[in-house]
Amino acid sequence: MFVHGDNLKQKETHRSKYCDKESRLFLKEIRKHYNIWQKANMDLIGPKATPSDADNSVLARRVALFSGYKDFIDQQKYAEKFDARSNLHSTVLEEFMFYLFKDLVRDFSRSVLIGKAKTFKDIFFSYRNFSEMVTIPSAQLETKDHDFVIGINIETQMQVLGSENRVDYLLQIPAVAIECKTYLDKTMLEGSSTAAEQLKFRNPNALYIVVAEWLKLTEQINLKKFKVDQIYVLRKQKNTDREFRFLPDYEKNPIFSDVVCHLFNFVRDYLTSDWDTGVQYGLDRGFLI
Repeated sequence: MFVHGDNLKQKETHRSKYCDKESRLFLKEIRKHYNIWQKANMDLIGPKATPSDADNSVLARRVALFSGYKDFIDQQKYAEKFDARSNLHSTVLEEFMFYLFKDLVRDFSRSVLIGKAKTFKDIFFSYRNFSEMVTIPSAQLETKDHDFVIGINIETQMQVLGSENRVDYLLQIPAVAIECKTYLDKTMLEGSSTAAEQLKFRNPNALYIVVAEWLKLTEQINLKKFKVDQIYVLRKQKNTDREFRFLPDYEKNPIFSDVVCHLFNFVRDYLTSDWDTGVQYGLDRGFLI
């Protein structure tokens, strides 16, 4: 859930890294602002599964909280001290996704899988010989890391008939998978499209979304060929290399509330709609897809 908070805690407690005086000072400053951001979001309730007149104002408040904290942590001194490999900055967006959807999913169940997850991708069977095959269950699960997921946990067990050997498995099945990017370029989009296609092959009802702050695509890109369901660019702005963002004349767009509202409503409409797309359902209508 609190993936950014966990990242911050790892840095605060690391035994060999981030131990210098400047790092400790910066982490202390960030912790103070993070705690305020986290508490404000947890105290703020909504939106929920049933639409309300207050939804847009609540979403606007969440965006304001996100923008304020993101502007703080994106200061040059923090960006230079904690580079992209540390994931300190990138995890802010991932945690914002939790705050955005936490009350929506609680209307369905408090046991809903929400947050970063290793979701089910495929299952395959491999044995060293036939004797092993008939005595030992050897199913192998292939998983895929996702930045943010809304879904379920399924605990299952496999047993070979006539044998006492059992193997326990935990399957994380997404209804919605969201990839979070600081900026989105062609290579990243191709990777997301492949991941979406693989996910939908085993889980055809899943929704796959990409959310980025900035965009790094040209007009030569044919978006129709990619398998993702939607792409959101929160700042409605093309990407600029990080060093240029600190120049005095650079104008950074804010996080746009209308984009976040569209994202939330897109997911809510999906989670509260009927997913029946079977053959009989299509036959009753006269068109199948």
